[in-house]
Amino acid sequence: MATTPTPTAAKTSTPPPRSILRDPVFLRLWAGTTASGLATWALPFVLGLAVLHHDLGAAGLGLVLAARTAGFLAAVAIGGVLADRHSRRAVVLWSALAAAAAAPLLAAGLGRSLVLMTAAAALAGAGQGACRPAFQALTAETVEPGRRRQANAAMTMAIRGSTLAGPALTALLAAFLDVPTLLLGIGLLWLVAALVPGQGGGATATAPAAAPAAEESAAEPAPRAGFRTEFLEGIREARRHPWFLAGLAALVAVIALGYSATSVALPLISRDRYGTEWVLAAAMTAYTLGALSGALAIARWRPRSPGWAALAGLAAYGLAPLSLMLPVHPVVVVAAYALAGIGIELFNVPWFTATQREVAPDKLARVSSLDFLVSYGLAPVGLAIIAPAIDAFGVTAVLGACAAACFLVPAAAALVPTARHFGRPGTATAH
Repeated sequence: MATTPTPTAAKTSTPPPRSILRDPVFLRLWAGTTASGLATWALPFVLGLAVLHHDLGAAGLGLVLAARTAGFLAAVAIGGVLADRHSRRAVVLWSALAAAAAAPLLAAGLGRSLVLMTAAAALAGAGQGACRPAFQALTAETVEPGRRRQANAAMTMAIRGSTLAGPALTALLAAFLDVPTLLLGIGLLWLVAALVPGQGGGATATAPAAAPAAEESAAEPAPRAGFRTEFLEGIREARRHPWFLAGLAALVAVIALGYSATSVALPLISRDRYGTEWVLAAAMTAYTLGALSGALAIARWRPRSPGWAALAGLAAYGLAPLSLMLPVHPVVVVAAYALAGIGIELFNVPWFTATQREVAPDKLARVSSLDFLVSYGLAPVGLAIIAPAIDAFGVTAVLGACAAACFLVPAAAALVPTARHFGRPGTATAH
């Protein structure tokens, strides 16, 4: 009697996913981002060395750094519109070349012309600002949706690593090189950022299925409008996503209040309460190492409610001002900063990934520029009001208010519709 042969068992195991850093196209983009991060974080340190060498005064340093911030804020919105209008790779190229060109101008003005240095710093900031939304959108072009969380984690690890490596490498090189040569080295890093990344387009940039209006706008482009109109279109796209507005409000509260308060209070408390600069250095190092750990963890962790988990991570920054309020052992302060660092990346990586997934592809750079413009733009405002507030109300009261804002504003943001998943549940769990 014939028998039906036993079917061969199908192989259900699948090979582990290849690391995103083994993708040569993304690796080039990651290398460019890393170079830009090193250049960004090295510049203030090199300018600080110029003050120590009496090539630049303290007031001049403040003016130059303020010009760089102003250039960043002015260019980030322009860069977002240009990156949606034109090739995002071209925007990265020309903006990074502008930052590279600023380096020899800074070196030429050092000790000779504060006006030239101020203009060059504004140019450097403009190049940095225009790069940010273009890099963000280029990541979405380069990486397929299922690997974007891993890609964003790798990107943010590059930036966090730069905060450690940039000043450290600069301090090491300063033993052998003078300040003008170090400034030229920063220009070389910007050349790497300009020339190394490849062209995007390896991933299919599609809007989520739950947003048919966005798909139609991407499929049927309207005639080219003016700059102001296109920027306002980006704002309208951002308003279409309640989770984005809520998350941005929470991010602003943490940066403008929590981060600003701790930036002012930590050096004072390290000196006055603990009598040593070690607490300041250890806390900032712990924050960066915690952020690296958080980015590594969120690259593979898939929480069931990613938006809520991200907002909880953002709220964890409240532990930093809370630890400074209380007369605790310095180890507690360092631990609080480490947890705050972990939390900030538990927010950042899902936040960037959701933005790339939910926002219409042809408006992604503009929405990303709005993110950077609001969060970074309000940070100086927070720094400007924290010091007078501490003088008026005392450091404990100000830290308490800022800690409460860090906890309460993200909690309120979590109540907004679609905040639980940073988008509709069907699209959020797919990536």
